Amino acid sequence: MTLNSNGIYTGFIKVQMELCKPPQTSLKPGKLAPSSNGCMNTLHISSTNTVGEVIEALLKKFLVTESPAKFALYKRCHREDQVYACKLSDREHPLYLRLVAGPRTDTLSFVLREHEIGEWEAFSLPELQNFLRILDKEEDEQLQNLKRRYAAYRHKLEEALSEVWKPD
Repeated sequence: MTLNSNGIYTGFIKVQMELCKPPQTSLKPGKLAPSSNGCMNTLHISSTNTVGEVIEALLKKFLVTESPAKFALYKRCHREDQVYACKLSDREHPLYLRLVAGPRTDTLSFVLREHEIGEWEAFSLPELQNFLRILDKEEDEQLQNLKRRYAAYRHKLEEALSEVWKPD
């Protein structure tokens, strides 16, 4: 790490990619993304760079075309025989965390992952509105099918009752 005359540190952090599925890239079809799962990537940043900026820089570096909102940066801490992983907020500064923890990567390391399944904030508002429209449409279709089934059942029941209650 280097301390610049303006008081800002610059240096490198290593980020391990732990992705469930290969990211969409702008590479030619058939080529593997250089950010494949388990790969360790080095990124040059400053102490003013936030987690959000680090994620964007990593995705840009490896030509990943997916939204940065679909990814999260985690810090992995090793204490005694335990390993702790903690999701970093977008306002935290990874190089500052690295500086405070010291240079040993077995004490602190960084991991890029997709958001956990069920975290809807990774989707844009139009995507979420589209999901709601689809769900509303499916709900309406199910409701109409249910009403038709019960109307047919009611009709059969009324026919059966009218047969039983017929005056002789």
